[in-house]
Amino acid sequence: MLSSNLHSQEDAAQTPRFNMAYIWSISLVAATGGLLFGYDWVVIGGAKPFFEKFFNIENSAYLSGWANSCALAGCLAGSLISGGLSDRFGRKKLLIISAVLFAVSSVLTGWAMSFVMFVVWRIAGGVAIGMASNLSPMYIAEVSPAHIRGRLVAINQLTIVIGILAAQLINLHIAQQVPADATADMIRQSWNGQYGWRWMFSAVAVPSVLFFIGAIVIPESPRWLIKNGKSELAGKILGRIGGTDYARSAVIDIQNTISADEVRHVRFLDLAAPGVVKILVIGIVLAVLQQWCGINVIFNYAEEIFKAAGYDISDTLKNIAWTGSVNLLFTFAALAIVDRGGRRVLMLFGAIGLAIIYTVMGACYQWQVRGLPMLLLVLSAIACYAMSLAPVTWVLISEIFPNRIRGAAVSIAVSSLWVACFVLTFTFPILNNALGPAKTFWAYAVICLAGFVFILMRVPETKGKTLEQIERELAGTNAGIGE
Repeated sequence: MLSSNLHSQEDAAQTPRFNMAYIWSISLVAATGGLLFGYDWVVIGGAKPFFEKFFNIENSAYLSGWANSCALAGCLAGSLISGGLSDRFGRKKLLIISAVLFAVSSVLTGWAMSFVMFVVWRIAGGVAIGMASNLSPMYIAEVSPAHIRGRLVAINQLTIVIGILAAQLINLHIAQQVPADATADMIRQSWNGQYGWRWMFSAVAVPSVLFFIGAIVIPESPRWLIKNGKSELAGKILGRIGGTDYARSAVIDIQNTISADEVRHVRFLDLAAPGVVKILVIGIVLAVLQQWCGINVIFNYAEEIFKAAGYDISDTLKNIAWTGSVNLLFTFAALAIVDRGGRRVLMLFGAIGLAIIYTVMGACYQWQVRGLPMLLLVLSAIACYAMSLAPVTWVLISEIFPNRIRGAAVSIAVSSLWVACFVLTFTFPILNNALGPAKTFWAYAVICLAGFVFILMRVPETKGKTLEQIERELAGTNAGIGE
């Protein structure tokens, strides 16, 4: 009995006492990048009826399409450049730059006096989105203790959803000032047509400034510091996170994953190493699956989907509000279970759940089932996605890559996500016209089923493991995959 008590006391003494207030505060600062990402990505939808008339492009499908999609070019560029730069100069500096870009681009997009400058600054805003989508989850993963890392990284998805809702609410508040029977010329000459839409974009400058201040205050990633020969400073940060003993063991563990010749060097050729390529393929496939699972079609083409299901415009707006609410609610559910249930189980649940829901949706379209059943299916799909593929993909992408090349590898995976996003939104109208909604959703069901098989065969469980433990298990042998 005495021996048992002594062992219990020793184990308690060795258990790190984490400074949860500090961990949550620096994680929430980084996750502010997700909030700005969500707001800036969605705000253009509410501004569209106004800026198109201001710039006289409402009758040009090409210019209208370019105005609404040009930010994607910036997103891809931002995700590509931020990876290598963050490996070279640090996560913190790039977070600060992205905050500045968000603030400047939002104001200059909103107050652009020509269509060309509107597009230029919209692309600059896309660069900020691409950088934030890369850096925020990666930074959070690198400062988080293993047992709560999933929940903390998933906070980034929660802030994205909150940003989307904030944009929708601000857009709705401003747009309500326009009479329902207003003509195009009346809208163009109205306060909304001249100035209202500008404030939709400019509003993001306020949280951008807060993000900038927070990014200056938070510490650099300790894993990046060790990679760049600053172990003493990293130890101080890790000590503030989990105490002296935790810092000492964590520094040693991280150092063991980085060879002497890799300190202060970024070797992009490591991305082509056989062990890294296998992990990179996992990251790319998961990123593409998150987009090609088809859920963003529901968000981007909600009007067309609900119209095909028999809803009028008024009901469609209410249904879109329901989709946003369900998205937020089930993102909270993901936070509660991602560190308990595990990443792999949630990803499998999401893929097979969406495959089943899409199969039933396709059948409803085929048999012309309309109204409430279709709404419930759409909400079920969003709920399934919000608690699985949406947050957990970001968690896995931020976890599975080696310390020495994480920034560059994450940037490739996230860039693949943005390319997949473009392909999805571009091809849906084509597929919908060629195949009809039933076969289109059946096609997405097949993609989700293929994703389920891939996750089952290739994706490891990372719950409760340190980033260094994950790296050792995956490097070279792919141990743990498919188990």
